[in-house]
Amino acid sequence: MRMSDLVAQYIIEMLDRENGSAEIQRNELAGNLGCVPSQINYVITSRFTPEKGYIVESRRGGGGFIRISRVKMDRGTALMHIINSIGTTLDKASAEAMLKNMLQRNMIELTSAKLIASALSDRTLTNVEQSKRDAVRADLFKNMLLTLS
Repeated sequence: MRMSDLVAQYIIEMLDRENGSAEIQRNELAGNLGCVPSQINYVITSRFTPEKGYIVESRRGGGGFIRISRVKMDRGTALMHIINSIGTTLDKASAEAMLKNMLQRNMIELTSAKLIASALSDRTLTNVEQSKRDAVRADLFKNMLLTLS
C-alpha cells in the first residue's frame, strides 16, 4: 500500500471514530506513520476536498492543528454541491474520483456509477475532438447527476 493511501486510510478511520470530525497535528501524524509532513499535506489537499465532501481548516503556529470534517448534507444537496463544483471542464481522473466518493458515501448505486463511468470514458468520447473532451465530459456528468437528484 502506498504511503498516501495509508495516510488517507488513517484519517478516514479517525473521522469514523470521531463522528465525522477530527483534529490532527501534522508533525505528530507524520511521526506516527513514518512519513514526512509534506505527505500529510498532499493527502489532505488532494483527497479531503469540498468536492469530495470534506471541510479542512488549519491553524498554524505552536499547537497548530488541521481539522477535517465530513460535510453532512442530504443526498440532493450533496449532488447539487458536486454538480456546482464540476465547472466547465472535467478530466477523466477527477470524474472517477467523484464517482468513487459518491459510491463510498452511498449517494449512488454501483450500477449507476458504472454506467456513468462508461459514458464519461475516453473510449466513449473518441469521436469528440481531444481538446473538447473534458468540456463534453463535464456537461455529460452534470446532466447525468441532475437526473439522480
